[in-house]
Amino acid sequence: MIDLYTAPTPNGHKASIMLEELGVPYTVHALNLMAGEQKKPEYLKINPNGRIPAIVDREADDFAVFESGAILVYLAEKYGKLLPAETKARSRVLQWLMFQMGGIGPMQGQANVFHRYWHETYQPAIDRYQNETKRLYRVLEGQLQGQEYLCGEYSIADIANFTWVNVHAWAGVAVDDLPNVQAWLERIRARPAVQRGLAVPGKVESKQTVETARTILQR
Repeated sequence: MIDLYTAPTPNGHKASIMLEELGVPYTVHALNLMAGEQKKPEYLKINPNGRIPAIVDREADDFAVFESGAILVYLAEKYGKLLPAETKARSRVLQWLMFQMGGIGPMQGQANVFHRYWHETYQPAIDRYQNETKRLYRVLEGQLQGQEYLCGEYSIADIANFTWVNVHAWAGVAVDDLPNVQAWLERIRARPAVQRGLAVPGKVESKQTVETARTILQR
């Protein structure tokens, strides 16, 4: 049994989609980020960085894993799915996982902040992060030329990148001119496990207004 601590964000959805794809039992613990539940002492014992998602593997002496990419790798290795065993194929998947972790996630995350939440309009920052996010999307576009998934077969690399690109509009970045990316998004959205994973954790009671988010950013 896996305990999943999460919230409805791209990183949170990586873990829930992965668990749904694996078909393993898990218990959802929804954290109200706006209320600061991810900073409570009991949760910091699981994830000292105070972010989501995190998992606790009850079958492995309550082993805790934080960082969404690390969770994907741990679950893939534990259950032997969505991460190839062959050295080169495995490396390719991990390269595209790191591409998301080190590129799309941070850049699109900053685009979200300056486009949606910053207390004033600072156009140079908006342009900087939206343009870099779009550049990274173009890299995906090239990689998807002639193949359905980033590394040929569906893997944790697709899950990681999908959850962010799927919400491109929130960052103000269009994909209308990226046909390979659009087809890839639709292909993954059609997967029943992905649909179920995107519905986790459901509604989290909070006043998640733009003004509240701005206040949190200034803490």
